[in-house]
Amino acid sequence: MTSSGPRISRRVCLAGFVLCALGVPAYTRWIEPGRLVRRQYRVPLSNGSEVRPLKLLHLSDLHASAVVSLRHIARAIHQGLDWQPDLICLTGDFITAHLDSPEEYGAVLAPLARAAPTFACLGNHDGGRWAQAAGGYADTALVQRLLDRSGIQLLHNTARTIELTGWRLRLVGVGDLWAGELDASRAFAGVGSTPDRTTLVLAHNPDAKQQLQRYPWHLLLAGHTHGGQLRLPILGTPFAPVEDKRFVAGLHRWQDRWLHISEGVGNVYGLRFNCPPTISLLTLV
Repeated sequence: MTSSGPRISRRVCLAGFVLCALGVPAYTRWIEPGRLVRRQYRVPLSNGSEVRPLKLLHLSDLHASAVVSLRHIARAIHQGLDWQPDLICLTGDFITAHLDSPEEYGAVLAPLARAAPTFACLGNHDGGRWAQAAGGYADTALVQRLLDRSGIQLLHNTARTIELTGWRLRLVGVGDLWAGELDASRAFAGVGSTPDRTTLVLAHNPDAKQQLQRYPWHLLLAGHTHGGQLRLPILGTPFAPVEDKRFVAGLHRWQDRWLHISEGVGNVYGLRFNCPPTISLLTLV
């Protein structure tokens, strides 16, 4: 018996293959890196205390560079601020290698601190040992000045205590793991475990959790992975730059604590596939 259905010619098959071969790289380079998505999570941290929900905007890996424009970063910031957050946390990699227009970048970042208390830690690209070896700055002075001029409070192996919407929060920021600047004992000096305080840790690399394991904290905010940047069928995220590939993106429970790993706003090499840039709102309840 012969089929009466339409037959697909070799020419049509070849054309389809060529379109796919050209279309996927084009999408990966020109479309997905600019396709911002917004994700929301609820994180139970109040332990039954009568406090109203606290809205925390988490942004990471802005990566200002030739392939990540300040316009793209500004769009992400304004979309995040549409949530009217109570607190904003930024977890590093503000640049990829060099920054040509710090004044313009500062103007892009400034709306964050005007909207809510804004805290940050540094990433491996922001300067120092790792960055210098990769063609970046030998120290973090430029990025530190950028944050200071933008009204953003840098937590570099330091802690701050604040009160917001009835929450008594302790914010601890640590230096970057790859840069060799993570000093947990210094960051947590004087930080005790008290039931009336909720401790949030800002650490660029989620693998830092191992060095922070013995210290008292409830929620760790990280980035660094870009969600894997290229999320492949079957293979998943083989290029994620972390040892523990269980925690590459999103909200996770780990040893009776919480981890949130941002997929990031920017990228390196101008590529993303099946892993769009992300703005995250965590509602602490």
